[in-house]
Amino acid sequence: MRLKARLQREWRFLRGLNRTLARVKSIDPGSGHLLCDDLEAAVAKWRDRPAITFEGRTLTYGELDAMANRFAHWGKSLNLRRGQTVALFMPNRLEYFAIWYGLSKIGVVTALINNQLAGLPLAHCLNISGVSHVIVDAESAPAFEAARALIERPLQQWVLGPARGDQRDLSQALKSCSQLQPDRRIREELQARDTLLLIFTSGTTGMPKAARITHVRGQLYMRGFAGATDARETDRIYVALPLYHATGGLCALGAALLNGGSVVLKRRFSASHFWEEVVAEGCTMFVYIGELCRYLVNHAPSDDETRHKVRMAFGNGLRPDIWPVMKQRFRIPEVLEFYGSTEGNVSLFNFDGKEGAVGRAPKWLRSRFNVRVIQFDVENEKPIRGANGFCIEAGAGQVGECIGRIGTDARAQYTGYVDKAASEKKVLHDVFEKGDAWFATGDLMRIDGDGYLYFVDRIGDTYRWKGENVSTNEVAERLQAAAGVLQANVFGVAVDGAEGRAGMAALVVDESFDIKTFGAHVAQELPLYAQPLFVRILPAMETTGTFKMRKMDLVADGYDPGKVKGPLFFHDPKRGYVKVTKAVYDKIASGLVKV
Repeated sequence: MRLKARLQREWRFLRGLNRTLARVKSIDPGSGHLLCDDLEAAVAKWRDRPAITFEGRTLTYGELDAMANRFAHWGKSLNLRRGQTVALFMPNRLEYFAIWYGLSKIGVVTALINNQLAGLPLAHCLNISGVSHVIVDAESAPAFEAARALIERPLQQWVLGPARGDQRDLSQALKSCSQLQPDRRIREELQARDTLLLIFTSGTTGMPKAARITHVRGQLYMRGFAGATDARETDRIYVALPLYHATGGLCALGAALLNGGSVVLKRRFSASHFWEEVVAEGCTMFVYIGELCRYLVNHAPSDDETRHKVRMAFGNGLRPDIWPVMKQRFRIPEVLEFYGSTEGNVSLFNFDGKEGAVGRAPKWLRSRFNVRVIQFDVENEKPIRGANGFCIEAGAGQVGECIGRIGTDARAQYTGYVDKAASEKKVLHDVFEKGDAWFATGDLMRIDGDGYLYFVDRIGDTYRWKGENVSTNEVAERLQAAAGVLQANVFGVAVDGAEGRAGMAALVVDESFDIKTFGAHVAQELPLYAQPLFVRILPAMETTGTFKMRKMDLVADGYDPGKVKGPLFFHDPKRGYVKVTKAVYDKIASGLVKV
């Protein structure tokens, strides 16, 4: 890289980093200054400016605060006290943010429940939250009713709208509640280290876990993104992500509301209406997660996709194969990719837009970052330790686990899950010296000589085959470049008599897909050990509410034609990909076919 370009890159990185650190430096776990205080200060400054627009209705900052105050006084009327928890089980709607913002003013914790859950997973989230009240609407109430028999304690159901049966009408109850801010003395004993929200993991590998979001964590999310995005009063941020997740519900809202900007909130994401709505609302930014951008790229072109005023897209999980296509096709000047986990203490930003990188921690600023990458044994799923018993830091180009040093300051604190045993499982001890403690992200990354970090795979997703480690993400990226492939989900499956796990790909394809052409692409693009042994075709990819692909059910089905619905193929060494019939399956299972 030429000197001028390098200097420009470093300046851009430093400017973004300093902007972000300036916004978060005063956060103090022992302080009585809470996230709701930040928000009330924003209300005082921008009271008459538009704050949130949803389905044709706009609230100013003052009106949003008045709505939140009603929820605070409603909580007081129920005698809800500091540390008690209320469950919020609804889709995106105008009141969503106001509910937990208002309850936080009286010290009440809100458990943000994924509104796509039903049955046992829903009951599990309500059970571990320890709630006695749950807020629903007409859309989510039936799922709650259906799961009621699995809930361990009686819950009072409050519905935003007409009540039925033993439901209570929250809309009616709010009419008698004051719009004035509750007396701040109600929360004077609270500290920023106290719990603000419960946000749940996506449950891609089991039941969701409740991550404890303190006021410190909430401030880091909201203030951090207010600085990182450099949003202004004139910015309108398009949010189609669920508000029960931190990226949409904290990062995006913080970027707008702590800068005097406004949020254009959608009930759910729609690739068909995305650009049309962005243009109509005059949005200047949008927030993304993972596959959302792939859905946009896979959608048919429209005039609106280049007629917009978007100056930045920010989010996490943008894959390297989609990144340049999205920027060029949609003419988006800037992409701000970040990395973080709901429960962890590792935060990274890619301020200078290096394609494919999730963030950067340059050597010359090493002391300012609590992030390291350590060598990792993929087969045994544990860090590699040297003769002295300590972990070994990965060098440039090596793949290892990303970890974050646990400390007492706001940025290094680790609050973990409600389940203390689950929290402790994520902590590594005696990593580089006796007595130190580090949060294990569970993510494999690669760091280069300039300090850029690249996501490789989730630990447990990477599998070993033919004596080699195979990254499911890297294989999926190659497969998605094949003709007719819209989406690819790659995972390992056990094959009787073979060591390790064989690769299997679940594909969503269009009418141009041809299995022989696909086989030729695979042979050309991937080494033998990384080529999927099995391929199944899906009508649609099952994802979480935050667009993460689900693998559990696919792994459970394996390559058994009795379990797999739809076309299923096996890579025969001589004939290429052939359909898996019961006869072929029996031959593979009995070891008659060489794999």
